[in-house]
Amino acid sequence: MSDEQALEKQPLVRVMALHALAYCERLFYLEEVEEIRVADARVYDGRRFHETIPDYSGLEHFTIESESLGLYGKVDTIRTAGGVLLPYEYKKGRCRSEEGKYRAWPSDELQLGAYMMLVEEFTGKPINEGRVYYAADHRTVEVVLSDDLRRQVIDAVDRARVLRVSPYRPKVALNERLCPKCSLAPVCLPEEERLVDAPERETLRLFPEDRESLDLHVVVPGSTVRKKGDMLVIDRKDTEEQTVPMHQVGSVTIHGASQVTTQTLQACAYKGIHIHWLTGGGKYIGSMANSAGAVQRKWRQYRGLYGQENALKLATALVTAKVESQLRYMLRLSRGSELRGEMESYLQSMKMMLRKARKAVSTDELLGFEGNSARAYFACLSILTRAQYGEGMAFTNRSKRPPKDAPNALLSFLYTLLYKDCVQSILTVGLDPVIGFYHQPRSSGYPLALDDMMELFRVAMCDMIVLGSIGRKQWSLQEDFTLAGEHVWLSDEGKKKAVALYERRKQDKWKHPAIGYSLSYARLIELEVRLLEKEWSGSPGLFALNRLR
Repeated sequence: MSDEQALEKQPLVRVMALHALAYCERLFYLEEVEEIRVADARVYDGRRFHETIPDYSGLEHFTIESESLGLYGKVDTIRTAGGVLLPYEYKKGRCRSEEGKYRAWPSDELQLGAYMMLVEEFTGKPINEGRVYYAADHRTVEVVLSDDLRRQVIDAVDRARVLRVSPYRPKVALNERLCPKCSLAPVCLPEEERLVDAPERETLRLFPEDRESLDLHVVVPGSTVRKKGDMLVIDRKDTEEQTVPMHQVGSVTIHGASQVTTQTLQACAYKGIHIHWLTGGGKYIGSMANSAGAVQRKWRQYRGLYGQENALKLATALVTAKVESQLRYMLRLSRGSELRGEMESYLQSMKMMLRKARKAVSTDELLGFEGNSARAYFACLSILTRAQYGEGMAFTNRSKRPPKDAPNALLSFLYTLLYKDCVQSILTVGLDPVIGFYHQPRSSGYPLALDDMMELFRVAMCDMIVLGSIGRKQWSLQEDFTLAGEHVWLSDEGKKKAVALYERRKQDKWKHPAIGYSLSYARLIELEVRLLEKEWSGSPGLFALNRLR
């Protein structure tokens, strides 16, 4: 299909979309092309405000369409003055004031101009002007449907059609003052992009500091999760049911043999609540999320990760961030300790692997450097936890399938929770977790989460929990773990304790060294995924810059 044919086959453009287009082309693209819409407090206020608008003509009760204009929309209201129709738009904010003259904002003029042209064609009566009422200063301003405004509407429709067939997002707005008022700033991350060209600038926080939603864990086997009105209900054996408002829930994680009703699954899919399933032993099974669409984001991901050059650059940034965080953590724990001398050879090995990783020429080399550093790292963990040997909480070496001691069982379980959160963030951003950049694709598991994104957070969100809780003697080998031959895993009580420690850690605040503002670890995962997406979307250079202090 030619470009001309693609443009001709496009659906009609929403008049409201022209308002977004005039405000910021990237806002239009995110909302209308990628279909990302975030309703913040300002959006809800605007909706409530429009519900109070009086009905004068009845035309505002239905949508007006025009194939010739390529537009459709529903005007706020239409009044008459001397037999002449006057389309009205109502805005919650203030009008534009210049040298004592009051005017509509350009985006409002464009939107009203489109409505006037639609009403004119629909009624067959000429429309010469309309009005915009600004509630904040109780002022009504006139907008004339001039030849110039008509041309602006036509040009805007043409521009909208061009953007709708493009897989690439437009650049961020040049006018920085537009961004703080935009509901999609947490998705667009304009301030972070501007850091690429001006690293010394002070970043204005537009990304939320913390998540407002809860992550529920159903640990007790035999539980049932069901829906009751707008509430999630967790029925547990021999205990009172627990209820949580659905609007407060971001995800539900099912540990082992529990049930989720069909009605609950449907409601969660509709509301964007992720469902995750883990085995009773703590192995990740899969997730349910409404991740339909996001075609442009996935297309850019596939294209950006095709070929070795970009993949190697990202893998190098990832491995150096991981190894440097591990090294800093070991240096911190051993500072002033008599164990430092015993750990010195391993610390030197990690430093050497870090230097080599920065100069790696292939992912195979990186894998080797990362593996050598990991062995030295876990040897340090063994030394640091040696005093806990008698209580069964000392590392000997890293064992995974199966974990052969309590510390490895705990670490593996926490890594599974982190894996789940990385998958959730990747799906939230709209990327494909199957396509990673470091390890080879695998038939099971999601490489972008398991092999890539997790590496940035293992130390801060899992290893530190394990070492800290062992040092505080929070674990009982008899109560919190189950032993079967060489296999050790967490008991139900142990899972509850581990989940509580992990979720508490996610709420801890941390200041990003490159971005310059603080945010919770729960938010940091999503931020890092969005920064990764920018690596192949025109604003590279901010991924994997976070380091443990």
